[in-house]
Amino acid sequence: MSSLFDFDAKPDAYAVMGNPISHSKSPLIHAAFARQTQQRLDYSAIQVDAGGFEQAVGNFRASGGKGLNITVPFKQEAWKFVDERSERAVQAGAVNTISFDDGCCIGDNTDGVGLVRDLIENHSVGLAGKRILILGAGGAVRGVLGPMLAQQPSKIVIANRTEEKALTLANEFNRRDQLRGCGFPAIDDQSFDLIINGTAASLRGDLPPVPATAISNNTCCYDMMYGKMPTVFMAWASKHGALKVLDGLGMLVEQAAESFFIWRGIRPDTREVIASVKAAL
Repeated sequence: MSSLFDFDAKPDAYAVMGNPISHSKSPLIHAAFARQTQQRLDYSAIQVDAGGFEQAVGNFRASGGKGLNITVPFKQEAWKFVDERSERAVQAGAVNTISFDDGCCIGDNTDGVGLVRDLIENHSVGLAGKRILILGAGGAVRGVLGPMLAQQPSKIVIANRTEEKALTLANEFNRRDQLRGCGFPAIDDQSFDLIINGTAASLRGDLPPVPATAISNNTCCYDMMYGKMPTVFMAWASKHGALKVLDGLGMLVEQAAESFFIWRGIRPDTREVIASVKAAL
C-alpha cells in the first residue's frame, strides 16, 4: 500500500539570488515559515556574479527549483527575464519573486504589500486619508507606490535630492490628485502623518535633508532599513517627537510571507518570525 506522502522525495527547492547575499535573512525567515506551516522545502542563498543572472536562474530551474526571490542588483533584470508579470510587478518595474509553473516563468513583486501589511497589521498605522512623505525616488520607492496608493491616502509626496527624478516617478503613476514629486527644499513647513525613508542613506549613516517641521506629535516615521540599533533616521525622528518610530524588519518578513503564499498557497504567521529575526540581529 503506497503512502500519501513520499518521504523519500527531496524537499522542494527555493532560493534567493543577489550580490552580495551572505547577509540575507531570507533563508532564516523561510525556514521558520516552513516549520510553522509544516511544509517540506529547502531555501538557500545564491550569490550571482554580474552578467550571470540568466544562467543562474536557468541552472536552478533545470535542477528542479520551484521558485526564487530576487534581490539587488537583479530585480530589474528579473523583470525583463520572466515570461509573465503580475500587475504589482508591472507597477514596480521590478521583480522580486519568481515562480516556475508549467514551463512558464512568472514574476511578481511583494515589496509594496510587505510594507503596507507591516504598517497596517503589525503597527496599526492606517494609510487611508493620510498625508504621506516618502524620501527617495529609487527602485525601493517605486516598488511600494502601487500598493500604497491602493490604500487611498489623501496625498503622497515623493521628495528626492534630484527633483527631476522625483517628478518623473510621480508622473509615471499618473495620480496627480494623490501623488506629487519634489526636491527636499520644497517640503517647506508642512507636516505629515507618515514619513517613510526609502533612501539608502541609513546604510551610510547619513540623514536625508528633511526639515524637522515635517514631524508633528502624531507622525509615524518608518525607515525601510533595519539593524541591531536604531538608524540615524530613526534617531532623528525620535529626537523631534515622532509618535511612532519603526524600522523595516517587518517589511522584510512580510514581503517574504507574501512570496511564501504565492509559492505554497498558505500564509504564515509573521509576528513570531519578526521577533525571532530581530533577536538574532
